[in-house]
Order: sequence, then C-alpha cells, then structure tokens
Amino acid sequence: MKNPGIRIVVLLVLQALWLETSHSGEPGSSRFGEERSKQEAIYRSAGDGAVEGYTVDRSLSVYAEGLYTDFDRTLANLGPKDRWLDIGAGQGNAILDYYAPDYDLTHPEGQERRGKKAQAVAMSIEDRRMPLWRQSAASLGGNQIQYLFNKRLREYSREELGQFQLITDVIGGFSYTENLSLFVEKVLGFLELNGVFYTVLQDVHWEAGTNRPYYKDAPFLTEIANAEGAEVKVCSWLKSITCVEVTCELKTRWQPPVEAYRIRKTCNDVTVPALVRIDYEAGTPPQRRYQLRN
Repeated sequence: MKNPGIRIVVLLVLQALWLETSHSGEPGSSRFGEERSKQEAIYRSAGDGAVEGYTVDRSLSVYAEGLYTDFDRTLANLGPKDRWLDIGAGQGNAILDYYAPDYDLTHPEGQERRGKKAQAVAMSIEDRRMPLWRQSAASLGGNQIQYLFNKRLREYSREELGQFQLITDVIGGFSYTENLSLFVEKVLGFLELNGVFYTVLQDVHWEAGTNRPYYKDAPFLTEIANAEGAEVKVCSWLKSITCVEVTCELKTRWQPPVEAYRIRKTCNDVTVPALVRIDYEAGTPPQRRYQLRN
C-alpha cells in the first residue's frame, strides 16, 4: 500500500516513464490523455523498473486483513460448484494461497463442503504469472484456476466469463478505473444473485465522515460530487445502486487507511447511478474526481 513518501517517488518515476510515452500522442492532446499515458506506463513497469506502490504480490492473508470482516468466512464456505473472480490479481498469489494445503488446515470450517474447492479466475491487465502459478494450474488440471490478461473488465462479456458467487478487488480495477460507474455495473453483471463483491478504496471520505485526506494539502484519492457540486461519499453512492445491499467498514491498520465495501446482489434489475469523470491524475492508485450525471 501507500506511505507518505510514495507519492513523491511516483512523481519522479513517472517523469522518467513519461519521456518514453510523451511522443506517442497527437499534438494538443488533452491533459487526461497525458495522464492516461502515464498510467499505462505504470501498468507496464516491472522488475527493477516497477513503480513503487504498484503492488502485484498480495497474499490471501492481506486480502483477509483489508477486505470486509466476513470475507474470509465467505471464501471458506464456497463449494466446488461456486466460482471466484479476483480482479487485479497480479501474480495470483491470493488464489494460490486458497489452493495451498495449509488453507484447509487453517480453515476447518466449511472444509467438507469445499471438496475440490471453487473454480478461481485471476484477472490482470498484465501477465504477472510466476512459475508457481503454471505449476499449480498444471497439477490441478482442467480450468480449476484460470489467468486472464491483456484485457480490462469492461472488454469481457458475460458469455466469455460467466457469473461468480464471489468477486474480489484489492486495489485493482475499482481503485484504478477511469469509469467507476461502468466498472461497478460490469462487476454486478458478472455476479450471481446473492453473490458478493468485496473491495476497498484507500484515502476516501469515510461513511462516518470523521477523517481528512491522508496527504497534506491534497484531496481524497476518490471523490464524488452531485450535480450541484456537493460531496457524495463513496459509500453513499454505492448504497444508491438498486438491487444491492451495501455495508462499509473502516480499516485503520492500512496506511493510508482503507474503507472496505461488501456489496451483495439482491436482485437482477441493477441500476448504477452514472458518474462523469471530472479529473484523473496518474498514480498508485490514481487520484480521481467524479460528478453524478443528471
């Protein structure tokens, strides 16, 4: 996650990465086009050139710590006929941890129902697979675990992916997308009835409204305003979506602190209030501002 020094480091690295991408756009391109190019450079960074703060190796224990409290129990209760989609999976470590022998030893509850465990699909913009992933996929056989890359969530159809009982996103597309309302709409389309989407955001105005931006003299990383310009908290916006049950939870052990969201799909007539992107500044994750469309 972030620390107070990362934003400075990111800006310095972005300047170097931007030199490689600045000539690819047409003269007079918008500021957003420039920020998008910078963000794409972050996605492509790897190895020694990886941008600090862009994390691809989160473990399942990190998921359990950052996501809404009952995530660990929900995952443990999945059965062999269920499916789990992990968006922004990076190296896919969380899924590999789920299939590791130690998982059943530490999660005896639901073990009998799990059987062969749920089918798991990792999704990433880049191919971050390590040898362990390939070895595990081969030993499990079939499509027990899959790794999808080179496409964003919005580019997949329900016919391609099917539906899932559980979807997770830990500082993945939900934190990085340019079009937040479309992203949520797509996620809910891939979610089965009564399925649950677990995700988080760093450095946002909490539902309780007691915090200030983590970085001095900077705005929150994700902000929403209504048509008149008044603030709408992310939690409140999520609760305005039809056919979902939303609960929000503060996680102060993370730096910056995160707000965790549990979104259960209660019916199929989902309507996501549309947001218009007002500002987008590349980063890990980017700084974004939206306004509700009339």
